[in-house]
Amino acid sequence: MKIAVAGKGGVGKTSISAGLIKIFAGEGPVWAIDADPDACLAGALGVPEEEAAALKPFSEMKTVIRERVGGDGGYAVLNPQVDDLLDKYALVRGNIRLLRMGTLKKGGAGCYCRENAFLNAIITSVLVGREEVTVVDLAAGIEQLSRGAARGVDVMVVVCNPTRASVSTARNIVSLAGDLGIEKTGYVGNRVRTAAEREFIAKACSDRPVLGYIGWYEELLSEELREDCLAEMPAPFLDDVRKIKQALEKMGASG
Repeated sequence: MKIAVAGKGGVGKTSISAGLIKIFAGEGPVWAIDADPDACLAGALGVPEEEAAALKPFSEMKTVIRERVGGDGGYAVLNPQVDDLLDKYALVRGNIRLLRMGTLKKGGAGCYCRENAFLNAIITSVLVGREEVTVVDLAAGIEQLSRGAARGVDVMVVVCNPTRASVSTARNIVSLAGDLGIEKTGYVGNRVRTAAEREFIAKACSDRPVLGYIGWYEELLSEELREDCLAEMPAPFLDDVRKIKQALEKMGASG
């Protein structure tokens, strides 16, 4: 199964991504792709800071990009061969193989076609070319997914908190996912403390299935506030995520 996790910045999608990765890793190999420039997935998975710092983002591998995509001023290979780089540069911890994408460049940042083509090729190679379970932690929005990579996504999980702004962004992401051809999308309500908040998400997100709800756990501060890695996730949080995993498997197997 190939899962992309998206949502408004700060909604807790990285913690949910990490929870899914850990649970799937208990059953077999998992590719974990950190496509968020903030690069918090390693810490959420319990990787020590010095080890995570050694995982170089693909976007900063200038020499490799030149070799695979082409140099400045020359012809750019927009679909470079990158399959051999996955195992070479992955950080391996048990059944988890972690890749860090780095920043997707925007217009006005100089020549960015080569870097973006390279990152798209890496993500597509895992989503389309590998059989193992894959979880992609996206940045806010889904700009990291090209149409080619989107073909490999079985289900997109869109995380939202019980606020109007968060739900509005989540619904926009679902629409963008549809434009890319991702047919199966579902919401996850995170940091839900009351029945009223649960009902709010259920009503506001009625256009797609709500895959489950995550409670409020003080141990899981938002990734931008947590300074060190979380060695162990709270058992009740993992129980919530396990239910979402089961819903994902049902959705992925249907239709």
